[in-house]
Amino acid sequence: MKLHFKQFIFSLLTLIFLLTTSQLVAQTYAKNGMVVSASKIASQTGVDVLKQGGNAVDATIATAFALTVTHPTAGNIGGGGFIVFLNSEGEATTIDFREKAPLASSETMFLDENGNIKDNSNHKGLLAVGVPGTVAGLYLAHQKYGKLPWKDLVQPAVDLAEKGFEFNWTLYGNALNFKRQEADYPFMATYFNNDKGEITQPNEVWKQQALANTLKQIRDKGRDGFYKGKVAKKIESYMKANGGIITTEDLEKYDAIERKPVKGTYKGYDIYGMPPPSSGGATLIQMMNTMELVDWENIEFNSTEYVHVVAEAMRRAYADRAEHLGDPDFNPDMPIDRLLSKKHAKNRFENLNMERASVSDSSKFGQIYDGKNTTHFSVIDKDGNAISMTYTLENSYGVKMGSKELGFIFNNEMGDFNPVPGVTTSGWQIGTKPNLIAPQKRMLSSMTPTIVAKDGKPYLLIGSPGGRTIINTVFQTTLNVLEFDMRIDKAIEAMKIHHQWSPDVLQYERHLMSPDTRKALEAMGHTLRATGGLGALMGITYDAKNNIITGAADSSRPEGAAIGY
Repeated sequence: MKLHFKQFIFSLLTLIFLLTTSQLVAQTYAKNGMVVSASKIASQTGVDVLKQGGNAVDATIATAFALTVTHPTAGNIGGGGFIVFLNSEGEATTIDFREKAPLASSETMFLDENGNIKDNSNHKGLLAVGVPGTVAGLYLAHQKYGKLPWKDLVQPAVDLAEKGFEFNWTLYGNALNFKRQEADYPFMATYFNNDKGEITQPNEVWKQQALANTLKQIRDKGRDGFYKGKVAKKIESYMKANGGIITTEDLEKYDAIERKPVKGTYKGYDIYGMPPPSSGGATLIQMMNTMELVDWENIEFNSTEYVHVVAEAMRRAYADRAEHLGDPDFNPDMPIDRLLSKKHAKNRFENLNMERASVSDSSKFGQIYDGKNTTHFSVIDKDGNAISMTYTLENSYGVKMGSKELGFIFNNEMGDFNPVPGVTTSGWQIGTKPNLIAPQKRMLSSMTPTIVAKDGKPYLLIGSPGGRTIINTVFQTTLNVLEFDMRIDKAIEAMKIHHQWSPDVLQYERHLMSPDTRKALEAMGHTLRATGGLGALMGITYDAKNNIITGAADSSRPEGAAIGY
C-alpha cells in the first residue's frame, strides 16, 4: 500500500503543529543530573538531593515522598510500584514493591451467588485495597543503594506537608469535583480543605498535618514507621471500622523484593524492564522484537501500514500477557525466556497479514498467532546512575478512601487481579489462572518503567501512567527514539495508539490520526475508538559521549517538569 497524498499532508500538518507548540514540552538540558516527574515541586526536591551529593537512588526516594504530598492523585504511600535501576557500571536490577492481597482474601471474594462481580466491588470500597508496598520498596532501595541518611530524604516531604505549598488549579478542579460527589466520596470531599474547613483556593498554601505526622513516623523509624507501631495500628483500626480486611499481620508480613530485570535488545541497544509481577517489561520487549523484523524503509511513520503493524504487534503480545503472566512467586513456570526470544517474535510476525486485521479469539489467546492512575518519574545523577520508577494507586485517587488520622489515600489494586476464575470474555475480563487472587499474592501490573542502554551507559529512561495502556505508550515512545531518532519531547508528544487484544478495539488519540488513515484501517478490519489522550510520559535521554542530559515532561501533566542542574 502506498502512502496517500492526503495522509502525507495530514502528517506534515501534524508535524508543523508539534513544532509550533513545542514550548509546551520544551526539552530541558543538564550535565550533572535531572529529575522528570508529574510535579515541578517534587522534581526540584529530587534535584536538591542530587546537589547535596545524593545519588539517583536518594533523589528517587525524596521525589517519591514529595509526590505523596504534591501529587495525591497517584503519588502515594498507600499503593505500590516498581523501580528499574541501572548503575554507573552498567549493572541493572529492579525493586518490586507491588501491593499484595491480604491474608483474608480469596479467589471468589468479589463474586455474588451467581458468580458475577458484585457492583464493581473489586474497585470500590476497602475490600479493593491491596497491602501497600511503596514505603518498603523505597526503604529497600535505600538500604542497598542509597548514600545520604534516610531521614534527610523524607524530611523535605514532611516540610511540604506541614508547612504547605501553593495549591494549584489542577488540584482545585479535583477538589470541586469531589465536593459535588460528597455523598459518594465523603473522605475526598474534605481532603483538600484548609484550616477553615473550606476548599483550598488556587495559590493559597495547602497544609496536610495528618500526612506530615505519618511521614514523621516513616522518617524516624524507616520501614517500621509504616508497617509496625502507630501507623500500622491506625490502618488496621480504620479497616475494621469500614469493611476492610487488612490487618497489622498483613502489614508486618509485607516485603519488597529485588528481582533480576528482563532484558532485550533492539538494533544494538539493550532494553531493561521490570519482570513479573509487572507485565510491562516482557510485553514491551516482545513488541520491540517484532518491530526489529519490520521493513521500516518502506513504511512511513503514522501511515496506515505503520498503525496496522504496530497494532498487530500489540495484539499478539497482550494475548501472551493475558495467558501466561502473574506473580512469579505463585507461578514458577511462566515461559518468560520463550516470550522474550527473537524466535517467538518471528513466529508471531510470520502470521501477521499486512493487508488484514487479525482476530482476537478469547478462547485461544496467543495460540492462533504462533488497567487507572499511576505516575512515573525518571532520574539520573552526575555519575550516570539511572532510575526509572513507576508507582500507583490504580484509579485516580485510588479507592478514594483514607483515615483522617493518617492523611493518605489507599489504593484499589485488588481490581488488577482476574476477578472471575476461568472466565475470559471478549471484553475487558480475563480469567486465567496466573493472576487469580490468593493471600499474599501480588496482582499483575502494566507498569513499564524502562531503561535503554547503549554500550553499558543509560540512553533512554521512560515510563508512563495509563492502566493497561501504559505498556503501549512506553513501547511507542521507545520505538520513536530508537527507530525514528526522535527527540525525547517529540517522541513523547507523537501520536499513540492502543490495542490490548481483548476487547478487539484499536484506540487512537483524537485529532492525531487522519480521516483517510481511519477509513483505511476500518477497511482492513480494525474496530477504531477515539480517545482524548494516551499516557503521560516522563523521559530522559543521555548522551554519554558529550555528557548531555535531556529531559521532557508530557504536556498532559501541566504541573510536571524536567529539572536538571
